[in-house]
Amino acid sequence: MNILVTCDPEIPVPPLAYGGIERIVDLLVRGLVERGHSVTLCANAASTVPCQLVPWKGKKSQHLPDVVRNTVTLTATVRKNRFDLVHSFSRLAYMSFILPTGIPKIMSYQREPSLAQIKKARLLAKNDSLIFTGCSDYITDQIVPFAPAFTVYNAAPFDKYSLQKVMAADAPLVFLGRVEEIKGTYEAIQVAQKTGRGLIIAGNIPVYAQAYFDTKVRPFLDQQIRYIGPVDDMQKNNLLRSAAALLMPIQWNEPFGIVMAEAMACGTPVIGMSKGAVPEVVEEGMTGFCCTGIDEMVASVGKLDNINRLKVRSRAAEKFSAQAMVENYVQLYNGVLKIKRKRKEYAQNAIPNSGKPIVASTPIAELDEKQNAEKK
Repeated sequence: MNILVTCDPEIPVPPLAYGGIERIVDLLVRGLVERGHSVTLCANAASTVPCQLVPWKGKKSQHLPDVVRNTVTLTATVRKNRFDLVHSFSRLAYMSFILPTGIPKIMSYQREPSLAQIKKARLLAKNDSLIFTGCSDYITDQIVPFAPAFTVYNAAPFDKYSLQKVMAADAPLVFLGRVEEIKGTYEAIQVAQKTGRGLIIAGNIPVYAQAYFDTKVRPFLDQQIRYIGPVDDMQKNNLLRSAAALLMPIQWNEPFGIVMAEAMACGTPVIGMSKGAVPEVVEEGMTGFCCTGIDEMVASVGKLDNINRLKVRSRAAEKFSAQAMVENYVQLYNGVLKIKRKRKEYAQNAIPNSGKPIVASTPIAELDEKQNAEKK
């Protein structure tokens, strides 16, 4: 297949530090190239990928002149090439001029979807040529009432994470992520205090969250509770593999939470609040615990000895490895292109189409089933 992939312009692919979506795009691009597909990537000019790179001219996703520049770049790139499909991880607006064309288009959401924009895009798209994916059922289920949508879970590069089978009795708990209110850093501190366990806090402090850090985190830092700042990939591996558990006391609906997959790649269980996609990522009692409050998280710390860390990694690899993610996207691509071929055959043979949209969340294999039902 000849595939055009797009990513937001702010951060290179792969990212040098923070950049969850850019890491996913990097894993996807490399996986597609390894499978022999031809890939072109529209992304930040500093990206280093094993495929053709088309740099965005606009530098900011939310800056209207830059949105126009990138829309023009994407349109020109599509017109100059014979792509089988376009897979966007960037602004839906960038596809404005190609929506009315017949080329299959996939818009992947890694954050809360804009339903108003989805509805408008579907009206502009030709012959149901636009479908959507969500990084979790939590995201996909919001889209399904308005457009065809499928869940493809995100992934972690399991080859970069080391399994730690046996933990020391005094192994610390870990909080890894942006230090801000919605991520629940203060709640992680509460869990550590109530269990008497050590806690290592790692991650960046956004400018807007400095006051939160100064009032809700800094006063509690001591020998038991430490803040070590942002970490690189090697430090992240060492931190997660040495942890008794990753704490995810989120105070918002997490769309996916790649750090949970990264922890599981080390065999480290996750103790998280049951919000957003957490119940999809964490299998209760198998790879961690889903909780409704601080007290349940505290109680779950006492159950960690019941978790088999080898099984945590193996189970997570089945769902969240790069190989699993790329294979799911390839299945989706094949299904979309098969439908396009079938529609072309129907038109050539003057067989009327039912006009019913293909709507599903999971599994991806339902594409063929829906198509067969539509043909009948």
